[in-house]
Amino acid sequence: MNLSPSRLAAAYLATMAVFLALDAVWLSLMASRLYQPAIGHLMAPTVDWLAAALFYPLYILGLLVFAVRPALIEARAAPALRLGALFGLIAYATYDLTNQATLRDWSWTVTAADLVWGAFVSGSAAGAAAWLMCRLTSRPASRRSAQ
Repeated sequence: MNLSPSRLAAAYLATMAVFLALDAVWLSLMASRLYQPAIGHLMAPTVDWLAAALFYPLYILGLLVFAVRPALIEARAAPALRLGALFGLIAYATYDLTNQATLRDWSWTVTAADLVWGAFVSGSAAGAAAWLMCRLTSRPASRRSAQ
């Protein structure tokens, strides 16, 4: 598959769109149900938008490099799903298990939920982006040139 800068940018944007949509739903549903009861005393009263604006683009870059791009090289979406899930598990484990090891009141329930969520959202975003990019590039040349 042609991995031109424009295709990689499109894959990045697709990964970002899926990840942000899923994460927004998760956070809106789970903030009051999971995080507030378990670690509410550690939570800031408002979101630090600068930190979020730094985290999401960097994290999506990691998904692109370690999950989406390798799958696009193979021209198959399935590796992105698996590699994205592994990347998410490791990244979320780094955060949660460090907190578990260093913070007095960190919840094992939050850690377990975050590890599952990190694997799911990362695998889903990487897999969906790779699937879309493979689908877009597998169209016959005659159909692509006609559009």
